[in-house]
Amino acid sequence: MKVEGNDLRPGFVIEHEGKLWVITKTQHTQPGKGGAYMQVEMKGLKDNVKKNERFRSSESVEKVFLEEKGVDYLYRDGEEYVFMDPESYEQLSVNPDCFNAPAAFLEEGMRVTLGLYEGTPMWLKLPAQVVVEVAEVEPSLKGQTVTSSYKPAVITNGLKVMVPSHIDNGMKIVVATEDSRYIERYKS
Repeated sequence: MKVEGNDLRPGFVIEHEGKLWVITKTQHTQPGKGGAYMQVEMKGLKDNVKKNERFRSSESVEKVFLEEKGVDYLYRDGEEYVFMDPESYEQLSVNPDCFNAPAAFLEEGMRVTLGLYEGTPMWLKLPAQVVVEVAEVEPSLKGQTVTSSYKPAVITNGLKVMVPSHIDNGMKIVVATEDSRYIERYKS
């Protein structure tokens, strides 16, 4: 579907220069001389490369529709990760380049969202937060208060997270998958 340059909006996925891009920001500009244009900030779906581009209002670009599907993680097969569509039981192999967060957060049976373009996986979105267990953390020093400082910890999937000083080995914590940031102590 063709879309004119001045109709581009954040969230649109377009095909430009042979690649798929998701638009993150737009700004309509009308200079004193010359025609109006849309200043667009976009990110490559496959490689996360950011790019700024100007589209004149007379230009048209191809808007792409991605199919979104909830899939369950099964296992890792070499470099790829295998997921299953819970409705059709079809298995899909996904390259880790498509992930929005470290693959270490994947757990067997975890439901994730997969974006497909013409049947090809383009991106994979993990849940925003996950509950993990602290495997190893430095002991707290006497006199430190709960909010005064953070210390490094290794969680069971091998990733390092900065946690408050009151967190100890074996505790469960909530972590943001996007940037491996500590959110809170898990309360079951």
